[in-house]
Amino acid sequence: MADSSDSVSIDMEALSLGGQEHLVETTYGPVCVAVCGDPDKPALITYPDIGLNYMFCFQGLLFCPEASSLLLHNFCIYHISPLGHELGAPIISVDAPLLSADDLADQIVEVLNFFGLGAVMCMGVTAGAYILTLFAVSTVMMKYRQRVLGLILISPLCQAPSWSEWLCNKVLSNLLYYYGTCGVVKELLLKRYFSKEVRGNGQVPESDIVQECRRLLCERQSTNVWRFLEAINGRVDLSEGLRKLQCRTLIFIGENSAYHSEAVHMTTKLDRRYGALVEVQGSGSLVSEEQPQAMVIPMEYFLMGYGLYRPTQSVSPRSPLSPTRISPELLSPENMGLKLKPIKTRLAL
Repeated sequence: MADSSDSVSIDMEALSLGGQEHLVETTYGPVCVAVCGDPDKPALITYPDIGLNYMFCFQGLLFCPEASSLLLHNFCIYHISPLGHELGAPIISVDAPLLSADDLADQIVEVLNFFGLGAVMCMGVTAGAYILTLFAVSTVMMKYRQRVLGLILISPLCQAPSWSEWLCNKVLSNLLYYYGTCGVVKELLLKRYFSKEVRGNGQVPESDIVQECRRLLCERQSTNVWRFLEAINGRVDLSEGLRKLQCRTLIFIGENSAYHSEAVHMTTKLDRRYGALVEVQGSGSLVSEEQPQAMVIPMEYFLMGYGLYRPTQSVSPRSPLSPTRISPELLSPENMGLKLKPIKTRLAL
């Protein structure tokens, strides 16, 4: 592995295209995976939220110079798209069975096997964070051998939906099914992703990222989004499984996220030795787009524990800590796993 002090050259145009795309055939249907970076490096897999693709969920983070140098210098990134969420995806046949959250988690191991990957680092947003957490919990329950080295979760879900969330999702599901991505659907999804500050109001216009997201939602195949929503609305509670999870977990939650209490609950269920919670002030659920710079320093400390990045200073001046509130003991060397050995994610041939 190259020394972390080496300079990193990033082709932003190539990055925006997400690298080379592969269509991986799985038991539950084809999955589009975009590979960005050197495949000889450790693997980081990503999973987006409902209605979004990897470009929108993680583009802001990867366009942040400090974050992109940290991640692309150390990882080859495998962006997994939920079924039918990739760019230009066709409408999934009405005859195709609905997949459950368990089915989506099972697809991940088939993707890892396709690329010859062993244990991987995972990063997911909300619904995508739930799928990756479910996959990690499944490895602990011996459904698979250990395949998850660490979790970086943004506004994650871990409990079964409350009655109010279930009902709201059912309304959204029916709107998607019968009316497509209509104006009400877009407003509900934008509220899911972003804080009021960036969504704007009568006096303040929408921010650029909200306008871009609105345009992206218009291009989605509504029935494909409906399928992912149905899977997530049928999710089960993972709280008990979290107690047995021994991989390091870094959770980011926006101060104004609708899933704030969910992230706090998840943190209380994790072993205190392995979990850290970072609250990002003034952000909604999609922290990686609203305030990606707030994620840099916590990720630096987190990844340092795997021998992937060792900054020359204990506190980097490149990203201010002001947008975040971090419990100091959670970022201590003991809690962030600084004694762990460097990770290896390639299967022996």
